[in-house]
Amino acid sequence: MHCRHNPTTDSIIQLYHSPPLSPNQCGSSLFQVVRAPLALVWSMVRRFDNPQAYKRFLKSCTIRQGDGGVGSVREVVVVTGMPANTSVERLERLDDEAHVMVFTIIGGDHKLANYRSTTTLHENGDGGGDTVVVESYVVDVPYGSSKEDTVLFANTIVTCNLRWLARTVEELL
Repeated sequence: MHCRHNPTTDSIIQLYHSPPLSPNQCGSSLFQVVRAPLALVWSMVRRFDNPQAYKRFLKSCTIRQGDGGVGSVREVVVVTGMPANTSVERLERLDDEAHVMVFTIIGGDHKLANYRSTTTLHENGDGGGDTVVVESYVVDVPYGSSKEDTVLFANTIVTCNLRWLARTVEELL
């Protein structure tokens, strides 16, 4: 990925994507350039009630509590063949000015305990109108697994989601 960071973007990345890790946790930050204006990309990312619009590992989403804003809880159903069936997630932060979304996984039948995802959007800075999406996460390492295996699994899911986001938004143009 080629993107220029300015001091403001670097400080935002440092602020949102450098969480402290406990000894039994791991995490990563992944980047995706989307060849579309930030406002269009954000309009899709910010929809806590419709993640399946671009996250193709998800079959459906039901808001269980709230109205889709901060504090809302959703239950997503995962497509067949994945090592999970459902995930229950709470929206912790949604900042339309800073383009920040944070959610935590609070239940479901999977091994992603104490998973916290932070997504931020940034203008690429090259004048081309592209958007850089940064998604980072922190998660507990499951018993019997290694940090390396946990990161590999989570990175695979997040990378696919980011690529699908780019394709989905770019097809709208």
